[in-house]
Amino acid sequence: MSATIKTTVVGSYPVPEWLLAMPSEQALKDATAVVFQTQELAGIDVVVDGELYRWDINHPETNGMIDYFIRPLENVRTAITRSDLHHFRELHHMSFRAKPAGVVTGPIGEGTLDIPRDYARARALTDAPLKFTVTSPYMLARTLLDLHYCDLQELTMAIAQVMADQIREIAPDYVQIDEANITGNPSDAPWVADAINVVLDAVQTTPCVHLCFGNYGGQSIQSGHWQDLIAFCNAMHMDHLVGELKFRGYDELEYFKDLRPEIGFGLGVIDVKKTSVESPEDVARSIETAAKVLGPERIRWIHPDCGFWMLKRSVADAKMRALVAGRDLYEGR
Repeated sequence: MSATIKTTVVGSYPVPEWLLAMPSEQALKDATAVVFQTQELAGIDVVVDGELYRWDINHPETNGMIDYFIRPLENVRTAITRSDLHHFRELHHMSFRAKPAGVVTGPIGEGTLDIPRDYARARALTDAPLKFTVTSPYMLARTLLDLHYCDLQELTMAIAQVMADQIREIAPDYVQIDEANITGNPSDAPWVADAINVVLDAVQTTPCVHLCFGNYGGQSIQSGHWQDLIAFCNAMHMDHLVGELKFRGYDELEYFKDLRPEIGFGLGVIDVKKTSVESPEDVARSIETAAKVLGPERIRWIHPDCGFWMLKRSVADAKMRALVAGRDLYEGR
């Protein structure tokens, strides 16, 4: 029986200890090849590169998903002064961060950010269907202390334009935008959708969006609800949604009845915030639960809630095998 539900993972993978101990370009390629092979052996339909090159040991709470994009940008200063800290702490919207990721001192430019280079490295290491991930411009903008635009909307759009210019140059099978801040700030949704659409519209192939409620060092940091985000989802120019649901439970599934039917629904069935491994039966039951609420034809993807970077490799690998086995069990394969 051919699969009607595709399996994928969200993005990050635990950085091998040997890569941290002896980092080099060759070691990075070797480790990325291992990440791809591990997914392929597990039976994952659409693989990711594991984001190993983004890891920053000084910012382990976010796995480098902020700093990788922020630090190379032109006119973003990453040396933070005491005055910057005082200013940032007065803003309140980033209370979970002790300091800004950077300080915007002039018009945003691409600087040394090179998304095409990192995509090319990944593409050369696998022939499998490949998804490439980038952090949302809104999520990036909210971590910055802005002394130039002094306007979050304008800053977000400037970052979006830089990212879109580079996204146009790559052609993975899928491009995924990761956003974990709008979930707690739905009042920003109309203009945030416009900014994210700038990036999504630059995708040559298939665009998708991952929404979660935060995974900052294993903690949820947004207290929002899916009910407040459906209009935002419907406004985005995406092929499918990659949604966090397993950790939160499935009581909110009913809200997705209002998701535009042409948007594929991705169901989180693996909880990355716990180390116990789901059984294939548990994964199959999760799919059944969603299918009863939304209809079996509505479930087009299953995946973990978020990235695997916090877990031990053995746990992440077992969760991937359970993901595929649970899909196969549900489909009677």
